[in-house]
Amino acid sequence: MARSKTIRAPTTASLPNTLRIPSSTPSLIKSFARLSRQALLDLVFQWLDDRNAQLFPPYLEQDEAENPDDDELSPYPAAETIEDVRNAYQDLQDRKGGKREVIDRILEGDWRHGITLRQLAMVDIRYMEDHPASLRWTAFELSRIGIDGTRSTGATIPDASACLPRIHAATFLSNLQQQISPLVKAHYHLVRSSSLPLTFLRIFVTNSPYQYPRQSPEALTDSSRLMYVAFPDSCPFIYTSMATSPGAKSNTSTNHAVATDARSLQRIVRDALPKALSRPQERYALRATSLTAKNLQALLALRGPGRSNGANGAFSIFADAVLEGSPLDPRPSDTVSPEEHFHQESDPGKENESEDDSNTIKGTEPASHIAKKRKLAVHSRFGTSGTLSSAPLDRLDVRLLDPANDEDDEHDVDRTQPTVSLSFAGSDVISGIRKLAELGVVEPERMPSWMTGEDAVSVAVVHRGKRIIKDG
Repeated sequence: MARSKTIRAPTTASLPNTLRIPSSTPSLIKSFARLSRQALLDLVFQWLDDRNAQLFPPYLEQDEAENPDDDELSPYPAAETIEDVRNAYQDLQDRKGGKREVIDRILEGDWRHGITLRQLAMVDIRYMEDHPASLRWTAFELSRIGIDGTRSTGATIPDASACLPRIHAATFLSNLQQQISPLVKAHYHLVRSSSLPLTFLRIFVTNSPYQYPRQSPEALTDSSRLMYVAFPDSCPFIYTSMATSPGAKSNTSTNHAVATDARSLQRIVRDALPKALSRPQERYALRATSLTAKNLQALLALRGPGRSNGANGAFSIFADAVLEGSPLDPRPSDTVSPEEHFHQESDPGKENESEDDSNTIKGTEPASHIAKKRKLAVHSRFGTSGTLSSAPLDRLDVRLLDPANDEDDEHDVDRTQPTVSLSFAGSDVISGIRKLAELGVVEPERMPSWMTGEDAVSVAVVHRGKRIIKDG
């Protein structure tokens, strides 16, 4: 009897969670090797939990009957029950050893029949949470589009949280899949963060599985096709990030540019996100905020559900409850003045000491007074947060559009090309600039607000000494 041919019909559905990647794929070993031994064991116990055992079934003796050759080639005999598999990994946890034996047990033993896309997504999410600075995130503001087409943001709405869209996971992923499926084939994994008040969405795009010749299994582990989206709780912002590795190479050929080009992927997903969150008579759009950072804590502090950037720099004196009310309150306050607060903070043991110094030569200012004035100026510009910032930025990119000659500026029509580009990099850029101000290298009184952290941006375009807010 002739064997019937398999018919593969095209569909717009997303890639299923159960799609398996062959365990012999070399890149799988690299993906698992990024995790620690304990992180690998934690994932395995999660897969073998009674609630997830049917989603991530291990290879058992009953599967051996269907594939008798698999058990002969594997150094790990097939277990009889899931409980036996769980006990084997419990023994690995009870004794010391390397993580390679755990990886070999997973790929060559209990999941020799393949790793599903969902399992690989869980591995990537675990690595991202164990290494918070592994990705660079960009913040976008979610704005409401009115009937007339105008955008309304948190600055124009008294209570922006009341206008935030409610995200139902299944409905949102279905809407997003409808927006992306005509262009690329994708797999989605939505999960709640274990340590931060946000939800992660991992999106993996690939070429059509119906093409001929078929793509290799390595394509399902290509990190250049990954994009992450983070949804913080109760705030009109979302964060996006591309997961690219140094060795990843994007195929930019004509036929596959949409699926592999990083910029195309970002544009497709970012355009689809607000549409997937929109409903009839309730449409949304994304607006760039000029803030990019590797630290998710910094994004949550500057573009999160808290006070955002309303209390950075000099305004931190109000956030620290040094002064009552707000800087816009016309009523007098009975608390100490900012100058008194800064003086007490810089020299608490000399509150009652006379300002005149007997050792000071008439007509000159002592070095101690100069240091106090400089420290007061630094506090007034950078705030009371101290040396280390609560929201560190690892990079600050600035483009200056001001020409060297002011007369040239008056006749210059094209202001898109920068005359000078500056990049500051480090573990905490704003604190580094603050240190330069404390040492007297730069004058804090003349520093713009985007250098003191008050604007809470990592990308600035400056013209005539003022930062240009770019929308896009």
